Amino acid sequence: MSVNILIAFYSRSGSTEALANALADGARAQGAEVRLRRSREVVAPEIIATVPGWAENAERMNKAYEAPTEADAAWADGIAFGTPTRFGSVCSELKAYIDSLGGLWYQGKLNGKAGTAFTSTASAHGGNEGTTLSLYAPMAHLGLIIVPLGYTDPLLYQAGTPYGASAVSGNPPTLPTPIELDVARVQGRRLTTVAAALKLAN
Repeated sequence: MSVNILIAFYSRSGSTEALANALADGARAQGAEVRLRRSREVVAPEIIATVPGWAENAERMNKAYEAPTEADAAWADGIAFGTPTRFGSVCSELKAYIDSLGGLWYQGKLNGKAGTAFTSTASAHGGNEGTTLSLYAPMAHLGLIIVPLGYTDPLLYQAGTPYGASAVSGNPPTLPTPIELDVARVQGRRLTTVAAALKLAN
């Protein structure tokens, strides 16, 4: 049975992007068809220009990934939301996409699909667990079946959280460690397995 997985994320420096790609690898390893989509900037270019590398990274990633759409969410059997933390919560760029799904919510078209979340933070206690949990609320409102990682793999005792994969990028930011990426792959496999079971049940 084919399973469709949407990974909708926002990334400024590339840390969350790397987790998204690792999660996609895990989903594909379970036989899923994957769509990787990057939310677009919602602030003015003048603001973007004040942060070194933001404009360049945005241009690169926007060429590599389409923007997520309502049709992507309708197509998916499982959805992973990825975000850097913004004061312990989801970033406005990804939240804008989630907010655009009201039409599907109203029609009940997301009910029963699998949903999961992942994040990256600049510091070790920068809100990685809180940010992932902040995505649980809109996922519940959309009708998604929330799929946490739990301690389903020994890697979770070394990196990530039971709520979802995470990375600590530092400042200036670095890419996730190999173990952090492996945890994201575990999450991709788990999301796909649960999405397949839910699709079969329905």
